[in-house]
Amino acid sequence: MNPEQRRREVQRLHRSRPRSALLRWSGIALGALALFSLVSGEVAFSEARDPRRWSNLRRFLSEEALPRALAEPGAGWIDGWNWGARLWRERGAEALGATLSISLVAMGMAALLGSFLALASARSLMRPDPLIQGEPQSAGWWPRVGRAVRWLCTLLRAIPEYVWAFLLLSMWGATAWPAIVALALHNAGILGRLGAETIEDTPPRELRALRMLGANRRGLAVFGLWPGALTRYALFVFYRFETCVREATVLGLLGISSLGYWVQDARARQHYDDMLLFIGLGALLVLGADVASLLLRRWVRRAG
Repeated sequence: MNPEQRRREVQRLHRSRPRSALLRWSGIALGALALFSLVSGEVAFSEARDPRRWSNLRRFLSEEALPRALAEPGAGWIDGWNWGARLWRERGAEALGATLSISLVAMGMAALLGSFLALASARSLMRPDPLIQGEPQSAGWWPRVGRAVRWLCTLLRAIPEYVWAFLLLSMWGATAWPAIVALALHNAGILGRLGAETIEDTPPRELRALRMLGANRRGLAVFGLWPGALTRYALFVFYRFETCVREATVLGLLGISSLGYWVQDARARQHYDDMLLFIGLGALLVLGADVASLLLRRWVRRAG
């Protein structure tokens, strides 16, 4: 195929590509709403050009954000290093460990609960006779249980972790458990939904053979559906772990002992240098979680 023929073939494929009126008009509607938001006056662009704001920004970067140890006459970078090391020993190391521990425990609970929710909401399992063609899909109480569990997953993931933690703080106080349970509930709803879709996409041939050999519903779930979906489910768990670490840091703003708590404490005392140090520790923790999650997902893909 010469270049001219290739160009014509590309043009033909472009003209014959599938088109969706819904996507097109949705994009136009979103663009119109964004344009309306810009010209409606709710966003005042003149405030961004206010000289006082630029003056505050310069003062923050040149004075408040710098470590207090460097503001002393004759101070050098070794004094700044000693300041950071002192904060790390006194609060940073413990807060970093607490944030990571909250994330790990919450993700373990979410993965366990999400696996049960996934099985209990999968349409291919929650039917009168699993995986047998021709059976009515809505008869009996198994489909009703599946619908109820799907609604439960929707409820769990519809309520943000911050709201869950705020509600649980009134019962358990400012301990780690409100953050752990809040993260576990929200992520369990997400993992339950994603796990159910993975189970429903499992090729039915081998599973149908197990059913014909006499495997009951529990046998299909334990020996057929779950092993086939486990690899992809593990990928979802590792992906959600990245988000869990970020949210565990943010939940400290509610008074829970994590990095976010010390960020809020430093801001309240107007120690912005301390605040930026704790924010940097949180960013390093999230970056480490991202890298670990990426490596684990690659390993699971190769192993699967």
